[in-house]
Amino acid sequence: MKEYINEDFLLQGEAARRLYHEYSEGFPIIDYHCHLSPEAIAADRQFEDLGQLWLEGDHYKWRAMRSNGIDERFITGKDTSFREKYDRWAETVPMTMRNPLYAWTHLELKRVFGVGRLLNPATAAEIWEECTALLQQPEYSARGLMKKFNVEVICTTDDPIDSLEHHKALKNEGFEINVLPAWRPDRAMSPENPAKFIEYIGKLEEASGTEIKGFASLIEALRNRHQYFADAGCLLSDHGIEQFHADDYTEKEVGAILQKVLAGTMLSPEEISKFKSAMLYELAVMDAGRGWVQQFHYGAMRNNNSRMFAQLGPDTGYDSIGDFTVAKTL
Repeated sequence: MKEYINEDFLLQGEAARRLYHEYSEGFPIIDYHCHLSPEAIAADRQFEDLGQLWLEGDHYKWRAMRSNGIDERFITGKDTSFREKYDRWAETVPMTMRNPLYAWTHLELKRVFGVGRLLNPATAAEIWEECTALLQQPEYSARGLMKKFNVEVICTTDDPIDSLEHHKALKNEGFEINVLPAWRPDRAMSPENPAKFIEYIGKLEEASGTEIKGFASLIEALRNRHQYFADAGCLLSDHGIEQFHADDYTEKEVGAILQKVLAGTMLSPEEISKFKSAMLYELAVMDAGRGWVQQFHYGAMRNNNSRMFAQLGPDTGYDSIGDFTVAKTL
């Protein structure tokens, strides 16, 4: 029986097979947006087992497991082993057929570990043993896996207040794969929660060496960090926004809005939109001035489960597809 993942996976027709195998198959990976950990790369992290590799932070898998009725303790529980979590993932995988997770899981098993069997409860134990044994080998470390896939460049996802110490360490070491930062200023333009925003502004002041008294000094602080990122090799920005904002505003209005939120006052939806409009414009000016590429990840409705957001924080599997007007504001 033909394996699900084979050398012609997704290649329907001779033209597709020829284009891939004769031209693009050997190309290096140049990834301009990823969520790989620069700390893990710098430390050349060796994952302990397949469960840790797959389930430590992948909220796409977490979401699927919840949809399959898996108890939360087997998803994000601190007192549950990765083997127990992996076994619940193995129960879930057959239910994800026709979802990208099904293809991704089996592509990883085949392309990384050489395992062509389908993952399900009957095969879970033997696949665990095979893959976990391979993960103990040096070529399966964080850097080893990148080399295995012929990675040439990656751009990580970094906040303006990040030190970028791991990017610098990798560059100074002469690591052959180019690990570049990408500017992700989402928290600098998210005043919905005054307490969290004020806390962030304090960290931005410390990182930039700039006292933020108003809108002009906020932009100055961000410009300082923008320069810092440029010096570290950054060439692009990345914005995770629910929707685009292009309201008319004046500097006086935006300054008053900033003072209001810095005083701990909740903003109205109209005030939030004006502030975000101003920030998007100013950040676009910064990027254009340096010739950076500007990426937008828009349209996701974030943090829909307030109870679990309070318990686990953002990016834990509780976002959904939004339904926002895009063309007019663009």
